[in-house]
Amino acid sequence: MNSAQQDHGVEWIREQVAGERRDLAEVLAGLTPRQWNAPSLCEGWRVREVAAHMGTGFRYSTARTLGELLRSGGNVHRMADRIARRDAAALTTDRLAAALSEHAGHPWRPPVGGRIAALVHDAVHGLDITVALGLPPRLPLHRGTALLGGVSPRSLRFFGARLEGVRLRATDADWSYGPGPLPVEGRAEHLLLVAYGRRLPAGLLTGAGAERFTDRADR
Repeated sequence: MNSAQQDHGVEWIREQVAGERRDLAEVLAGLTPRQWNAPSLCEGWRVREVAAHMGTGFRYSTARTLGELLRSGGNVHRMADRIARRDAAALTTDRLAAALSEHAGHPWRPPVGGRIAALVHDAVHGLDITVALGLPPRLPLHRGTALLGGVSPRSLRFFGARLEGVRLRATDADWSYGPGPLPVEGRAEHLLLVAYGRRLPAGLLTGAGAERFTDRADR
């Protein structure tokens, strides 16, 4: 666990993971068919694929996951993409939404990053959906700032976030990152997406460096 997150113990993380899954399940249950098929912030994935990906850890045993990884040539990203597309086509939206609430307390976590990585995974992918759809903010500020506390050069490299020359600063929390001369300002949840390699819809970030992280394509 990152030193900035040491105040949050195992029980706190479990509670936040469960809360995040229940919150997002409620959002998903209210989506229209058009929203389910809309693009998310995960490049190449609709909302449907993101939701399917989030439930992979509940549906696949370790042995089955290893088998899928072998079939993907050992490439984790290729495996995740293939499974998400397959399961998104096979499962109904009702099942995709219910999986998160039914498994709110499931102990799954990514293979690297420790317990906090499960919360990062669910929170960021939840934002991939809600921010892309233009839905009201829903990530509790205390949860978002706790995850921002784990941003590091290592995490930035792993998720392909290029922050050279910029300084991120939250407008709704006491958090900033980076020594660069170009400011990028926004809500904590939006900066969390930037730190995990996402490009955001126009209008969510401000500052001289904001355009670098803004997707101006017609979505």
